[in-house]
Amino acid sequence: MIDAIIFDFGDVFINLDKQATVDGLKNLGISQWNEDLDQLNIQFELGAISGEDFLNGIQKHTHNSSIEDISKAWNAILLDFPLYRLEFLQMLSQKYRLFLLSNTDAIHIDTFEQKAGTSFYSSFYQCFEKIYFSFEIGMRKPSPEVYNFVLDQNGLQAKHTLFIDDKKENTDAALALGLPVWNLQVGEEDVVDLFDKKIIQWQ
Repeated sequence: MIDAIIFDFGDVFINLDKQATVDGLKNLGISQWNEDLDQLNIQFELGAISGEDFLNGIQKHTHNSSIEDISKAWNAILLDFPLYRLEFLQMLSQKYRLFLLSNTDAIHIDTFEQKAGTSFYSSFYQCFEKIYFSFEIGMRKPSPEVYNFVLDQNGLQAKHTLFIDDKKENTDAALALGLPVWNLQVGEEDVVDLFDKKIIQWQ
């Protein structure tokens, strides 16, 4: 029986437009996301470099674009967070132990909080026993260590802990560790469809 759920954040709760950031960076002279930029992003998501270092690192790949323009392009990915998903989560939190595990960075989280407002993001965060942002814990999915870290820190049993993420590489990694998973298909499924999936039942 499932008694705990670990959720991803982006495209599970908050809607994302990844193409908007790709297009925004393209307008600044970055036609292709290369290995250097990928490593820079990973380091930022792990909290190994500061936001300033990250933006300066991207700037080197642009046509001398301003930090402000780079920040705007970087944050273009963040769309809306529908209220009905928060309401569903609040209902769920009455019956299950809930956790948030997200590969994200300080800039995106700061921007989300500013756009959503204190009341909304506080209500969201309060649904979870613990929130794990990769840049705060120095680990990111799909590394097995991050799943084990969350399980061990909270006394969770893998077989009783559902993991929900939109990226297959992340759900595959969790599945390999014995967690039941839902690889949510963005645009086709919504997190509020959880009980329709028959993975868990309303208790």
